[in-house]
Amino acid sequence: MTSAPAQPDGRSARWDEHRLARRRELVEATVRAIREHGARVGMDEIAAAAGTSKTVVYRHFTDRAGLYEAVADRVDGTIIRGITRAAGAPDGEAALPPREVVRAVIAAYLHLVEDDPEVYRFIVNAPILPPGERPDGDVAAGMTGRVAEHVADIVGGGPAGVVDPATAHLWGVALVGMVRAAADAWLGDGAALSGRSADDLAAALTTLAWDGLGAPRPGA
Repeated sequence: MTSAPAQPDGRSARWDEHRLARRRELVEATVRAIREHGARVGMDEIAAAAGTSKTVVYRHFTDRAGLYEAVADRVDGTIIRGITRAAGAPDGEAALPPREVVRAVIAAYLHLVEDDPEVYRFIVNAPILPPGERPDGDVAAGMTGRVAEHVADIVGGGPAGVVDPATAHLWGVALVGMVRAAADAWLGDGAALSGRSADDLAAALTTLAWDGLGAPRPGA
C-alpha cells in the first residue's frame, strides 16, 4: 500500500517567506546606514539602522561577507535595471541607434554611481570585509561580471548588432571595465564637482569605445 504524498508544511513555507523578507529589510537598512555613515560603515551602525542587534544580523547572513554579498546582489539589480531602461526605446519611438545605445548604457551606469557614491564605494572597495574574509583578487568581480554579462546581451544581441557570444562577452567585459575604471577616477576627482558631468564623461567614453583612439578631437 502506497502512502499519500506528503503535504507541504504551510508553517515552514511561511517561515521561509518571513526569513527572506527579513533579509531584504536588513539589506535595505544596511544601504541606509552606508548612505548615512559612508562606505566604511560598521556593524554597530548597520544594526542600529535596522533597529536590532549585530547577533540578529549575523544570524541572517552568517558573517560580514554574507551581508556584503547580499548588498552587492541588491546593487547589481539596481544597475542592471537602470541600464536596461536606458538602452530600451521609449514606447512609440524607434529603436535607439547603436552608438546611442552604448552612450545610454554608459551614462546610466555613471548616473547611478553619482547618485549613490558611498554605496558604490562600499561595493567596489568592500571596507567592511576584514582580511580573512576577503576573496582573492578583485573583491567586486562578481558585481562587475554580472553587469558585464548583461551589457554583453544589450550590445551584442540587441540594437547594437548581433555578434557571436564570445565576442559579445568580451565587449561587455571591456566596456564595463573601462567605465568602472573611469568612474573610480571621476569619483576620486570629485565627480561632477570636477567640472565634468556624468553625461560629459559618458560622451567621452562613448567616443573611445565606439570610435577608438583615432577619433577626431575638437580643435584637431
